[in-house]
Amino acid sequence: MNEDIMNEKSVKFGLIGFGAWGSCHANAINVTDGAEIVAIAVRSEESQAKAREAYPEATVYGDYHELLANEEVEAVDIVLPSYLHHEVAKATLEAGKHLLLEKPMTLSIADCRELVEIAQQNNLKLAVGHELRLSSLWARAKSLIDEGMIGDPQYVLVELSRRPYRHGAEGWRFDLDRVGNWILEEPIHFFDLARWYLASAGEPETVYAKANSRQPDHPELQDNFSAIMNWSGGEYAVVTQTLSAFEHHQTAKITGTKGAIWASWSGAMDRTRHPTFFLKAFDGEEVREIELERSAGELFELEDQIAMLVKAIREGGAIACPGEDGMWSVGMCLAAQKSVDENRPVNMGEIL
Repeated sequence: MNEDIMNEKSVKFGLIGFGAWGSCHANAINVTDGAEIVAIAVRSEESQAKAREAYPEATVYGDYHELLANEEVEAVDIVLPSYLHHEVAKATLEAGKHLLLEKPMTLSIADCRELVEIAQQNNLKLAVGHELRLSSLWARAKSLIDEGMIGDPQYVLVELSRRPYRHGAEGWRFDLDRVGNWILEEPIHFFDLARWYLASAGEPETVYAKANSRQPDHPELQDNFSAIMNWSGGEYAVVTQTLSAFEHHQTAKITGTKGAIWASWSGAMDRTRHPTFFLKAFDGEEVREIELERSAGELFELEDQIAMLVKAIREGGAIACPGEDGMWSVGMCLAAQKSVDENRPVNMGEIL
């Protein structure tokens, strides 16, 4: 097919943010069929130079408002520190652009709800970056649940063991005013998985959480964190994480009225294309190792996420994690932080 014709059909992306993870987003757009990166906005001159070198055909801006004024841009991918999500996402939607917004969606429920409403009013796609829903591993576990392999799901455990977070540009991840709280950083993915796996049970009703820090001068930076979420039918989930470990190891275990699922992923670091992983399932009679169609890991899932948004825009396909689900994920994390701070179970009705 003629390249010009292909470009006419491609969804033209603007990327706001070109740091370590933003550059991964740029590559995902660049390698995805039907997607084309035409504009990048990044504040620092050093990052602007890197963006121009890596993507010479894209227009590079120092101000994201200039990118949003570019009529060629159809969809915007926002990869910024958490405290900037609401401001930039709102401007993006008001500019009439479809949106892929990194997690956490925003730092407050009111801001999440506003973005959902603006997207709906303007008939725009709003996707939140919970890429585990697209994983060959974690999503396959969900499909096994939906296929009835384990009966009715009753219990979910999602566990992460890893080394501390990257500081982020200008150390934003270690500043509560900019990060919100550390539960919004990575455990938010696991709250999303747990709620997704137990979707047949309805919505979680309460969250009780505990946390501590190995840094005596910064107790707010919670290196060890665990939460239990409860559903009205007796179903429950445990989300637990330590940043006082090494490498990157994640596990999910789901049990039901008939069987069980065990999924595991390990890598020397999270952003690796060479992880080890497995998925095992027990249907009540036999334990089977489930073959996966492709490798698992956030770099692969990021590419799937871009492809998902392209399909949603061009063909009306489904959004893996729409704004409403992104808001629930933020809500569960805010409930967990409130529980840690007040040492009590928190009802989700207090948050949402």
